[in-house]
Formats: sequence, C-alpha cells, structure tokens
Amino acid sequence: MACSVSDTPSLKDLPKVATDLKSQLEGFNTSCLRDVDTNEKIVLPSAEDVAKEKQHNALLQGVELFQPSSLRKTETIEKNILPNAIDVATEKTQKSLFDGIEKFDSSQLKHTETQEKNPLPDKDAIEAEKEKNKFLNGIENFDPTKLKHTETCEKNPLPTKDVIEQEKSA
Repeated sequence: MACSVSDTPSLKDLPKVATDLKSQLEGFNTSCLRDVDTNEKIVLPSAEDVAKEKQHNALLQGVELFQPSSLRKTETIEKNILPNAIDVATEKTQKSLFDGIEKFDSSQLKHTETQEKNPLPDKDAIEAEKEKNKFLNGIENFDPTKLKHTETCEKNPLPTKDVIEQEKSA
C-alpha cells in the first residue's frame, strides 16, 4: 500500500498551532529538565516457575496423546463377602434391643411422687448473714471525720529522791 502525493493533506488542511504555544515550544530550554534514569522492569519467571510450567504442559500433552489401545484387558472378579456368624449374632441382638425400645409400654410403669428438696437456707441463717453483712458494711463505710477530737496527756511520774535512795540501799 504505497502513499501517493495526492493522498497527503495540504498545508491548509493541517491543524493550526496557537502562536503563543508555538513560541513556547520553540523557546523551550531542555537544560531545565532533570536527568532521570528509567528502569524497565521486566519480571521474568523463575527457574522453578518454568520447571512447573514444563511439567504441567508435559502432563497435559500426555493426557491428550494417550492411546487407550495400549492398555491391557483385565477381568474384574466381584466378590460378595457375607458376614460371619458373630456379625449376624450381634446384629440380631441389636435389632431385638431396638424392637424392645420401640414397643415399650410405659403404662406398665409404677407411679412415683417426686420430692423436691429446697436448698435455700432457713430464716435463722438468713438473719445471721444479714447481721454479718451489716457489721462488715459498718466497718467498710466508717467515716473517721465524725470522730470527736481528743487530746492525749502522757503521764510519766518520775520517782522522787527518797524512792531512788531506797532502791539504791536495797
């Protein structure tokens, strides 16, 4: 597909650039730009990933190319394993127990009266606990600001000279 001269647009058909933008583009100073190192990041698969993919592709190819004609013909022998005498006996025992439970006649039971025991404490124990709680509350909620101020007078009588002389002579 070759381009001919007649296919190219004429100068008047091209888009016009504004004069102020054109002057800015012509006077642009590239030295104002910062130097930047571009780092292309290409993430390559690791050797382990490549090995896994190869293994997976080999497995898929093996399944696709599988030839069922390469299989050998085998005969399947079905065995019907019957339970032994012990298993039959335990099953009969369980069945008889279940039948007994299902056909149980509750009308043959004797009527009983249920006695409920009241584990609550008697009135004396409740009163004793109330007094104990009242006593403890009195101690815990004691307000020392309600006490009256008292002054303590220390009395230490010293012995007289006569008493000292008597003790020395004795």
